[in-house]
Amino acid sequence: MHSASAATTNPSTDPERTDTAAATGVRVRFAPSPTGDLHVGGVRTALFTWLFARQQGGTFILRIEDTDQKRYREDSVNSITSALTWMGLDWDEGPIYQSGRLPLYQQYAQWLVEHDFAYECFCSSERLDALRTEQVARKMPPGYDRHCRNLTAEERAAKRAQGITPVVRFRVPLEGETLVQDGLRGASHYENRLLEDAVLLKSDGFPTYHLAVVVDDHDMGITHVMRGEEWLPSAPLHMLAYDAFDWPRPTLYHMPLILNPDGKGKLSKRHGAASTLQYRDEGYLPEALANYLLLLGWSFDDHTEIFTRAEMIERFDVLRVSPSPARYNYDKISWFNQYYINHIIELDDLTNRCLPRLQAAGLVGDAPEGSAEWQHARAAVALIKDKMKLLSEVADLTRYFFTDVEPYGAELLVPKKVEPQVVQDALARTREVIAELGVDDEALLEERLRALAGEVGLKAGQLFMPIRVAATGRTASPGLFETLRVIGQERVLARLDAAVALLAAAAADAAAAGDTPAAS
Repeated sequence: MHSASAATTNPSTDPERTDTAAATGVRVRFAPSPTGDLHVGGVRTALFTWLFARQQGGTFILRIEDTDQKRYREDSVNSITSALTWMGLDWDEGPIYQSGRLPLYQQYAQWLVEHDFAYECFCSSERLDALRTEQVARKMPPGYDRHCRNLTAEERAAKRAQGITPVVRFRVPLEGETLVQDGLRGASHYENRLLEDAVLLKSDGFPTYHLAVVVDDHDMGITHVMRGEEWLPSAPLHMLAYDAFDWPRPTLYHMPLILNPDGKGKLSKRHGAASTLQYRDEGYLPEALANYLLLLGWSFDDHTEIFTRAEMIERFDVLRVSPSPARYNYDKISWFNQYYINHIIELDDLTNRCLPRLQAAGLVGDAPEGSAEWQHARAAVALIKDKMKLLSEVADLTRYFFTDVEPYGAELLVPKKVEPQVVQDALARTREVIAELGVDDEALLEERLRALAGEVGLKAGQLFMPIRVAATGRTASPGLFETLRVIGQERVLARLDAAVALLAAAAADAAAAGDTPAAS
């Protein structure tokens, strides 16, 4: 049992300290650790937290929990902030770095020791390793054995005289139980005797998560905490720390796990737990990714799937988050992305998002919005957007609108059961029609070419197919006459000339070899 009342004066009563604990209104935080990139599990937690803050008119704080110096990655902070910015999750305060608040944690740790809520532990790493090995061998739960819990002042002084710098451990009560109230899961009771005397302050003066999260959440006036389900086992220790300081507990919501697609185990990198920025680089839209993540554990009803950002804020209810794990579905993300590309994003906006990828492929120059080159890109994007699942596909899908067609064989121009010479003559006459009419009046051009097909003894499809190949170098494209219009008359004529020449050369080669070109 603790020997001092939790109401004993503690550092939070220091009149010289600025304390936001009494702040009114909803205050929430997203607190990633800069030990790697921000993955989908983390960004879903950030999204739910951000939506809650925006819906409640509250404050969303970004806190960087960088006290784990061994795993700290210098580039992670920029990666995290870039991912949040790309997702449209703006923060009202921060980023606040824990590494800049070490004196505050040390002050609170010392207060806990002085008031018998914590104690100094001098155990070496070698002793702790040996203890764990023995516990595992005896099939006991691994954990600290409270070896230093009751050291006398003289014994602690002797350890210090040996040059040993202690850690600070929380003195968990050995009797009773701790109640943890979770907004999604209800009440859970934990036997105190089964909880470990966890390290609060390491020997290097840096706090562990258990101390820093409690101190920071109180100091920043956090009212609601949303974090991953994996942190649930640490909740009773944190509640005991709140009680020791006599601080009000925030409302907890432990978000459900995201499982691999097969439902077996927490989502791993192998099964799609990619960096959020990797989704950006691969051509996903942040709106589509957010929409999918919103439904990964939450639902508005049994049929609504598409939500604008405003609708997300209006309709999000944290109490509708299911505590059950949610399976990750890569195909569903792709569906959302294609749906947003084809139905949600305005064409001008989509064009501007595609432009950097077209420029990187060398297909488009500077192309300021509204310029002739930008308008040409816009027209091309309009034709292929229903085929595009990712923005990264735009260069391949539109290449023939901007540059020479890729080489193809003469056989690609010849439909089955049609003589090559018939196709060659038909394409030559097609060139005459387009030279006369142009390509802007799609209906008139289609009418004339359908008539031409009959004149040369072909079905319309048998003529349109070699025209498509000649114009695009491919057997599949958007609507033929829309495609011809966007490619433009000059390019179409040049490509028809090249196709006729290709067929003529193939016929000449066949004749030289003593072969007679035959229908496919």
